[in-house]
Amino acid sequence: MQLYLGLAVTLAAIVGLSVWSGTQVKSGSQRQNGLPVVAGVIMGTLVGGSSSIGTAQLAYTYGMSAWWFTLGAGIACLILALVYAKPLRRTGCATLVGIIRREYGDATGMTVSLLSATGTFINIISQLISATAVIAVVVPSMTIEAAVAVSVVFMVLYVIFGGTKGTGMVGIVKMALLYLTMLVCGVLVLRMVGGVGPFVDMVRGIDNPEGVQFFSLFARGVSTDGGACLSLILGVLTTQTYAQGVLSGRTDRDGFGGALVSAFLIPPIGVGGLLVGLYMRANAALYPALTAKTALTTFVTAHLPPLLAGVILGALFIAVVGTGAGLALGISTILNNDIVKRVTHRFDEETKLSRLGKVWIVVVLVAAGLLSCGALGDTILQFAFMSMGLRGAVVFTPLLCALWLPGRIHRRYAICSAIVGPVMVLIFGVWKIFPIDSLFLGIAATLLIMGMGLVMGRKKSIEA
Repeated sequence: MQLYLGLAVTLAAIVGLSVWSGTQVKSGSQRQNGLPVVAGVIMGTLVGGSSSIGTAQLAYTYGMSAWWFTLGAGIACLILALVYAKPLRRTGCATLVGIIRREYGDATGMTVSLLSATGTFINIISQLISATAVIAVVVPSMTIEAAVAVSVVFMVLYVIFGGTKGTGMVGIVKMALLYLTMLVCGVLVLRMVGGVGPFVDMVRGIDNPEGVQFFSLFARGVSTDGGACLSLILGVLTTQTYAQGVLSGRTDRDGFGGALVSAFLIPPIGVGGLLVGLYMRANAALYPALTAKTALTTFVTAHLPPLLAGVILGALFIAVVGTGAGLALGISTILNNDIVKRVTHRFDEETKLSRLGKVWIVVVLVAAGLLSCGALGDTILQFAFMSMGLRGAVVFTPLLCALWLPGRIHRRYAICSAIVGPVMVLIFGVWKIFPIDSLFLGIAATLLIMGMGLVMGRKKSIEA
């Protein structure tokens, strides 16, 4: 009973804060958030099921290589702060696709919008899978369909009533709870085994017929784990939600500072997931119903007081909900600003556009929920890395050239790059012809295409 009480209180408090914060948003300038809220928007969306439940799941199987999600996210936020924040804000555009559209035309903008939204959509599926891992521990008898439905409802409530500022303010609280959760779990693991030394000995004693290097960041191979890191970096730099956080800052300092704070606060969260995942792998025989997906949630319910376990499960669930909701908000913003406004004037009024945005959010989350109930598998980080990689392959190179090489590359090269990049990622990701991650091939292709465009543009300039 105490577990359910702690869970209910946590969920009610977070949802209540989201609704209240949404009512405090004033209409007008989009750039109205201070540094803490900017950091909250970024971390509240980026740090979710993949950073906690997904990290523990992958650590259960591959050890330290599971750290790449939070480590790569921190590196990406550092680049976002130091390299991208000011140039993005100087453009005056509301979306990343808007920057590309202004430079390379409507056809390129429309292509990038649809492909980028598709990549973001895939990541929502990973969050819904994470949510079912929490619900499976709390209510074991609930069907997967019902668990997904509950998760979708919470995501809708989180973002529709909160908006960008609501997402940011709740993101701050969510991060505090998630930090507490992963810190408590990590410290408890070390206390239970007797410290770092005994923990290392325990991991070395794991039955390991596959020969996995649990203490290696590249346990799955340099290509696979290097590709995972690259996916995270490019995915963060090319996702509307994180750019939206930077763009929502009142000043350049707020936008820059929010991304910089995120860069230093995100990586440590993954350490708790690593410790729990490896502990549960070493002691799997003690937990008959254990699966890799439920490593973290099973640990919480088995080793923490019921009331605290309920609070922590609530924090994990809200972490997942916040990320999924924030991603849905990013897709809604892309669809409204980069597609709807371009094909019709029926939604020129801000109130109508806002209502349509909420409709998009519901549609996106329901569609993701339906797909999550299918036979897509339970590998949370697999979907997260796939999503980040696809977004990076679509947006990264055209955005890079639009920001730093404006007016030098013809639009046909940009649209070719936006199509060829993700196609190569998908093709060579399925048919592993080359011994390197397909994302490297996709990005190399986009750089080659845009490089050809730059050379041809210079050649025509000389001839003229």
